[in-house]
Amino acid sequence: MSYVISAPSVILVLPLIMLPRAARHLRSSLLHRTSTRYMSSATALNDFGKYHVTNGLGRISEGVMTKGTGSYVEYMDGKKMLDFTCGIGVTNLGHCHPKVSKAAADQCMNLVHGQCSIAFHEPYLRLIEKLIPVMPHLSLDSFFFWNSGSEAVEGAMKMARVITGRQNIISMQGAYHGRTFGAMAVTKSKTIYSDGVAPLMPGVFSIPYPFWHQHNLPPSTSPQILTDQSLYQLHLLLSQQTSPKDTAAIIVEPVLGEGGYVPAPKEFLQGLRKVCDEHGILLIVDEVQSGFGRTGQWFFIEESEVMPDVLLMAKGLANGFPLSGVVSRKELTDKLAPGSMGGTYAGNAVSCAAACAVADAFQEENVLANAQARSRELFAALNALKDDQTIAPYIQDIRGRGLMVAMEFSSSQGPGAGFDATAPKGITVKKGMASRVAKKCIEKGMLLLTTSVYEVVRFIPPLNISQVDMKKGCEIFEESVREVVREG
Repeated sequence: MSYVISAPSVILVLPLIMLPRAARHLRSSLLHRTSTRYMSSATALNDFGKYHVTNGLGRISEGVMTKGTGSYVEYMDGKKMLDFTCGIGVTNLGHCHPKVSKAAADQCMNLVHGQCSIAFHEPYLRLIEKLIPVMPHLSLDSFFFWNSGSEAVEGAMKMARVITGRQNIISMQGAYHGRTFGAMAVTKSKTIYSDGVAPLMPGVFSIPYPFWHQHNLPPSTSPQILTDQSLYQLHLLLSQQTSPKDTAAIIVEPVLGEGGYVPAPKEFLQGLRKVCDEHGILLIVDEVQSGFGRTGQWFFIEESEVMPDVLLMAKGLANGFPLSGVVSRKELTDKLAPGSMGGTYAGNAVSCAAACAVADAFQEENVLANAQARSRELFAALNALKDDQTIAPYIQDIRGRGLMVAMEFSSSQGPGAGFDATAPKGITVKKGMASRVAKKCIEKGMLLLTTSVYEVVRFIPPLNISQVDMKKGCEIFEESVREVVREG
């Protein structure tokens, strides 16, 4: 019996008599001696990562990213890629925006960490000052900053239970709210996020989102019919499974993210507000992905004129620096006991300084106007592709708002196939068309993501992307779609 000790280009078999501690020391020494030579190669460093980074993380591209500038990222092997992912809707102002990076760098020389339970720090308060004027409702005047979207969801659900004295939470079928334990329980977009983890947090119920797939209806179904169907299921749920007096909150993404990039009809959001008002239930609006200009306005909930009780934000808030926000009404948050909320790195000073610069850049650089203009160009390009009769049978739907846009392909397999009333007749579409198209885009120099259990690709370019780069991205996408269709 023996221990097998591996290091780059080195494998040693040690006798059993060698103790684990000694084995670890030897392995560490070997890694140190070989690392300089081994890491000099981009391929070798990538292989090192494959071995030592947990298998629970997935990646859409090979290689090691080393630099990002504007709408592009560069890899160690020299590849330069147009980035239509923005770190999944995070770098809304592009990579390494000079004002944002400078604000963070300057803050690093003053105060890196001012823990929120010790004292206020200036960037935290300056950020609130900048955000209040752009909140979707004047009542949203009480802020708590955390690190990630998942943490914001956890905080919101905790608040809802404490404030209402009730336990149950209603979420949406297809929703994504995160992978921490409570957030995972209200996430309903894919089983992969909670496989093998049950039992999940109790007291969670769900209703279908007003999305044609979830009601087994064609894509042409009117928003009013979808709204009526979903609200009927909500009323049924409150009558059969969770009494209103036991229900603390309804949590909703106004634009379904991981579930397929589906904007909710304003009538649905207004219907949720009415139910919440009637029963004293809190409405938590999760704009972690759709907020901060992603849909062409500060927050998508503005379109419906619905007042959230709790608004969640993250991703684009600090353009890559870890920061999330939980915003509510002071009359509600005054019911929380001091010390019940917090976190070691909550509202980090450097991240808050970066977020202040993000807010300034949005105002100074007409970011929303650019996002709206580029959105029109993106939709025009996608609709032109759909109008091509050789391609049309393969395209099921084009949807979204601003620069949060999706194209769904037809499917002959998978969950969409058995329910798509408009699936192409006489045409067999291989499973995984969305992932095949995304892979082609990556091969041609553009990062693109898929999403949902359906055949969907999503477009998340920077909000300040140039007209030239938008045109380039659309051309790469069209070439990729045509190649996949030709391949069958």
